[in-house]
Amino acid sequence: MSKVVRFYEHGGPDVLKIEDVPERQPGPEEVRIRVKAIGLNRAEIMFREGKYLEPPDSFPTTLGYEASGIVELAGSKSSFKPGDKVSTIPAFSMSKYGVYGESAIVPARAVARYPENLSFEQAASIWMQYLTAYGALVEIGKLRSGQPVVITAASSSVGYAAIQLCKALGAIAIATTRGRGKRQSLLDAGADFVIVTDEENLADQVLIHTNGHGADICFDPVAGPMLESLAKAAAYGGVIFEYGALSMEKTPFPLFHALKKALTVRGYTLFEITSDSQKLAKAREYVYSALQSGKLSPVIDRTFDLNNIAEAHKYMEANQQNGKIVVVV
Repeated sequence: MSKVVRFYEHGGPDVLKIEDVPERQPGPEEVRIRVKAIGLNRAEIMFREGKYLEPPDSFPTTLGYEASGIVELAGSKSSFKPGDKVSTIPAFSMSKYGVYGESAIVPARAVARYPENLSFEQAASIWMQYLTAYGALVEIGKLRSGQPVVITAASSSVGYAAIQLCKALGAIAIATTRGRGKRQSLLDAGADFVIVTDEENLADQVLIHTNGHGADICFDPVAGPMLESLAKAAAYGGVIFEYGALSMEKTPFPLFHALKKALTVRGYTLFEITSDSQKLAKAREYVYSALQSGKLSPVIDRTFDLNNIAEAHKYMEANQQNGKIVVVV
């Protein structure tokens, strides 16, 4: 038997139940992992609430994309063996697989080794954030040295990952945060400028920080009315990546700014990278190498015990974190 987190209906954090379930054998192309740490993501909040890109196939359902641990059993067609230290890549459906628990079975293609210099907590904090930022900024956006990038909701784990990628590439990281309390942490993390949107006009500040040029790339998980501000802040020919909907408000298209500036407003998720084997292999190599060299280093805000999984979700919903929230198993 193994403790697993499941829920039987959509709702708040308290719908999460910790239950003992029988462990099953992995299939030929699957791996069973003894979980040591779990990285929380906003996608799991939305999945629990019934607001994610996909609904559960049925109830009860597990959830969770990111975990680190030790391989217990490996399918005959996998390249892993018992004892391997690995972490999971978000390259599967949460309605079919989930990693919240003491043990998790996932597709072998969604399992990766990680640099030895990382702890289990750090290893559970890498693939979602760095692949999300890498896909938009590097693979698709072709970010170059000196280009200004606006990173909204910058105190999230993906936001910190984007700041680190910008600095590794020599780009200009312009971070935004709603309140002044996170400003210094973002500057300490490498942001060149921080805009406190509750106090400052985003577009005006971006134009000031870029000497009127605007942002070549905007990397945004908020959407809603924020899109209008980003269109005002964007440079001619700029690209706005929308990779989330944190505002949960309608997102009007900024037509006249798009026409005037020849803007690209693009929906994006990391599944563009993880669903393509060649792109994923390239991204994994890039991130692994940068983690190994220290150019990238996950920022962990706080850890919780598995028994406090509901509290961990409540903490994420409070939007207080700076970096990744990790659950230790």
